[in-house]
Order: sequence, then structure tokens, then C-alpha cells
Amino acid sequence: MPFVQPKTLMAMSVAAMMAALGGCTTYRPAPKAFNQATIQPYSLDSGDRLRITVFDQPTLTNTYTVDQAGYVAFPLIGQVPARGRTLQQLSGQIAQKLQQGYLRDPDVTIDVDRYRSVYIMGEVGQPGQYAYVPGMTVQNAIAVAGGFTSRANQSMVDVTRKINGQVLTGRVNISGPIIAGDTIYVRERLF
Repeated sequence: MPFVQPKTLMAMSVAAMMAALGGCTTYRPAPKAFNQATIQPYSLDSGDRLRITVFDQPTLTNTYTVDQAGYVAFPLIGQVPARGRTLQQLSGQIAQKLQQGYLRDPDVTIDVDRYRSVYIMGEVGQPGQYAYVPGMTVQNAIAVAGGFTSRANQSMVDVTRKINGQVLTGRVNISGPIIAGDTIYVRERLF
């Protein structure tokens, strides 16, 4: 059986180490749009449950859910596109459609009854799907998921977020804010 030369063994070791470290560099700090999404007005998406109130119309006032296609099924006017819209934009759209032959001057207000979930994976006590609360930070979300495991990197996490129809991933500090629909991945520390 032939023996591997020390130089060949060293070259293979360096190549393996470079390949392993190369995977660590694929995640970069979060892009500027990533952080700006946390201070923008809330954008609706699938899974949001809305409390829509039409003043003086108790039969229209109810709780509605944004479906998988991004629409709200509303009485009289049918499917109304909600994905990517703010609460104000959606209420204006519903009022405009109701005004076209149904109500004279509809007054529509919308509140979020339940936000879409956040997902927490990786080195946490209980990975899974959890309810989002406005103002939630990465650290709050990790606490809800049972805290860090003993192997967790407790300073930075990867967050995947949908912004303007595009899915972005960035590495953020645990004190950073999150938004509804985010996926948080806690990595294992190297040492």
C-alpha cells in the first residue's frame, strides 16, 4: 500500500480547510434594503389575519385572512389583492370597490388581528413556527423558542426576509429587529 507524501497530505489539508472556510464567506452582512424593511409601513402577505370594519355595516365587518395567493375574499366585491400593500392602501382599495354600486360613502378601517408567523431554526431549544409580536427582536424570538443551545453562536444570526417580492438573507446582530414572516437561523459556533 503506497504512503501519501507529506507535501501531498499538506496540500490536501489546506484545500479541505479552504473549502470549509469558503462556505463561511457566502453570508454577508445584511444589505441596506434589508434593514430599511424594519422601519417601513407594514406590508401584508399570506397568513395575515385582518379585522376589517366598514362603518355602519355590521354584515361586512369581520375578520378576513390573506390567502396563499395574496388575496382577501371580501363580500360583495370578491377577491381583493392584498400582498405587498399597506393597511391604508388596502382599506382605500376596498372602499373604492364598495363605492362602485354598493355603498355611497364607505368608511373602511383595517387592523391586523394576527400577524404571520416567524420561523426559528438551528441551535435553539425548540425550533419551529412562532407568533410574531410588533417590535420583536431576534433575541426575543430566540427566547420564545427556548433560548440558545450550548453550541449556538450567540452574537450573530442569519435572517431570511422577503422584501418587494425578493427573498434576501443577511447576518444580523441578536439585538436587531425582525418583521413578520422572517426566518431566523441560529448557527453553531466554531469553537
